[in-house]
Amino acid sequence: MRTTDQTLGLVTPSLSLTARMTVAFGKAASVWRALRNRREIDYLNELDDSQLRDIGLTRQDLSAALTTSTFFEDPSSHLTQSARRCARSSAFINARC
Repeated sequence: MRTTDQTLGLVTPSLSLTARMTVAFGKAASVWRALRNRREIDYLNELDDSQLRDIGLTRQDLSAALTTSTFFEDPSSHLTQSARRCARSSAFINARC
């Protein structure tokens, strides 16, 4: 290996075992969180429409969160955005979502 290769950053060092384990654990935790949140959305489906409206969601928000995300993606971010959008619109318009 030449000195110019090292100074230009052409040689990429491999990750240590600890770094690889940290990355793998982070990915596994992310998948676990997504699966847990999908189960929680199933519990939200058991609420009636007035209870969902109280937390700023609709039944369409629940189904959209599950259908727009892939199996390993976390659908809760979609629900968070929907609830925030509803809160903003009800604050200005005083309308129900």
